[in-house]
Amino acid sequence: MAGAGGFKPLEAFLDDGLTLPVTYLDGSEHEVRIPAPPADDGLKVQTLMDAGVKMARGGAEPDTEVLDDLGEMDLYRTALGTAYQELRANTSWPWFKHVAMTAVIWITADIEAAERYWAAGGDPEAMSPAPANRAERRASSRAAKSTKKQGSRSGTKPRKGTGPAREADQT
Repeated sequence: MAGAGGFKPLEAFLDDGLTLPVTYLDGSEHEVRIPAPPADDGLKVQTLMDAGVKMARGGAEPDTEVLDDLGEMDLYRTALGTAYQELRANTSWPWFKHVAMTAVIWITADIEAAERYWAAGGDPEAMSPAPANRAERRASSRAAKSTKKQGSRSGTKPRKGTGPAREADQT
């Protein structure tokens, strides 16, 4: 079914849940489905993460009213939804936290960012793009050096009456 203007229905290409492979305390492996949160909860998680990023970067003070409102919210319960109780009862703290933070990243960013976080074991440095190899660094350096420099930063032209152009005018 095509929507207005040729748009496909969201469910044709967008999954409204996250499924993660989780090993429980008893050693059994499970695929845990984390449903997408309701819009209001997703907005709260996004706002909290934005405030946390601001504080981590040392930027402006976050809005304290927003933090007070969000301080009452249990981030992991909100992010995990109906999977919260199952995971809390059956996983260790580090695994519970990793699953919950993967869900938070999925909610606030996208599936690719959540997959990078999951694969990195939560290590932010392991999530960073790999440094370029020597050939890529050299090519980048050559491109930077071959860029032409701007002649005049002020946008002005040389004064009339000086240089070779003036001499040509006098003949």
